[in-house]
Amino acid sequence: MAGMRELVLLGSTGSIGTQAIDVIRRNPGKFRVVGLGAGGGNVALLATQALELGVDVVGVAASSAVQDLQLAFYAEAQQRGWATGDFKLPKIVAGPEAMTELAQWPCDVVLNGVVGSLGLAPTLAALRSGRTLALANKESLVAGGPLVKAAVQRPGQIVPVDSEHSALAQCLRGGSEREVRRLVLTASGGAFRDRRRSELSNVTPEEALKHPTWDMGPVVTINSATMVNKGLEVIEAHELFDVAYDDIEVTVHPQSVLHSLVEFTDGSTLAQASPPDMRLPIALALGWPDRVPEAAPAVDWTLAHNWELRPLDNDAFPAVELAKAAGRAGNCRPALYNAANEECVAAFMAGRLPFLGIVDTVSAVLAAAPDFGEPSTVEAVLAAETWARAQAQRMIATAAEGA
Repeated sequence: MAGMRELVLLGSTGSIGTQAIDVIRRNPGKFRVVGLGAGGGNVALLATQALELGVDVVGVAASSAVQDLQLAFYAEAQQRGWATGDFKLPKIVAGPEAMTELAQWPCDVVLNGVVGSLGLAPTLAALRSGRTLALANKESLVAGGPLVKAAVQRPGQIVPVDSEHSALAQCLRGGSEREVRRLVLTASGGAFRDRRRSELSNVTPEEALKHPTWDMGPVVTINSATMVNKGLEVIEAHELFDVAYDDIEVTVHPQSVLHSLVEFTDGSTLAQASPPDMRLPIALALGWPDRVPEAAPAVDWTLAHNWELRPLDNDAFPAVELAKAAGRAGNCRPALYNAANEECVAAFMAGRLPFLGIVDTVSAVLAAAPDFGEPSTVEAVLAAETWARAQAQRMIATAAEGA
């Protein structure tokens, strides 16, 4: 990696953002953060990050958080023992367009760790501005895949941050595009990986949130339990690597050490292995195509290891096949899949929908959907999602009334 790389981090106070900053701290001289963006829910942490890293600009999506952010800057400076004249406040941009403005800020790499479809506009802005995009916002490709692919200006402009897609990108270095037979995404299987469909009728949110491997937010953890998360990753892999849905498989790997595999036409399969630690794919995305030394601990080869791989039970977990069908159909179907699922997860967490009702309702929403056509704008994607959310809410309410 030649020279110091300048970065903008979107979603800096979230899990991806804070781990990225940890990578940056441990690699002085390799990276300089010039901008930070966050929703505005944790201005104290945002101010701490900004003053520690000496950034030029800070963005908050909530305009109402600007005054609180300014006060947080002065509180953090006071805690550090700085006099008012000893430091310069970064520029503050605020409002719904703040993340999009930051995505176009002069830099080498934009890390998009924004959660949800709000990350689509910044993704497009970063690509159109010629930035390398370290993409952790899966909704960008799931909901707006055609828009994102049309905005790409050069091969390799998007570098995936998800551990599975990072693993695929690494393994794909082992052969040419024409030599690839299939991609194999590994799945931890979530909290219910050993259960049949008949054993899932009465599971509770508390049970679903007990992920055996990863410490994640509630929505992602529930998505892992339903396997919707893996369905989203299949769509993302298709969009990232231009591999047909029929050539993307999912296998259950409880140990979460093999992060994905690529099978080549000669019968060879390459896998990427590392202990579960998001700092490795984050570091690789920031330094791509170069590796960042000591980004995360390696597998300890002095110990014995037993790594299990087994087929996915599509009867118990139909979300992956449903995602493939949505992806093949196109016409905003992946966006509908994602938006309807978010409403269903919220209803399950609130006790208004059974666990199996999550994917069943998503399937019903897709079956009832009109033809939205391929999205031509961000607004078209958001309109399709709005329809899916409303339709899911109606179906959930109807099911509750009939219960």
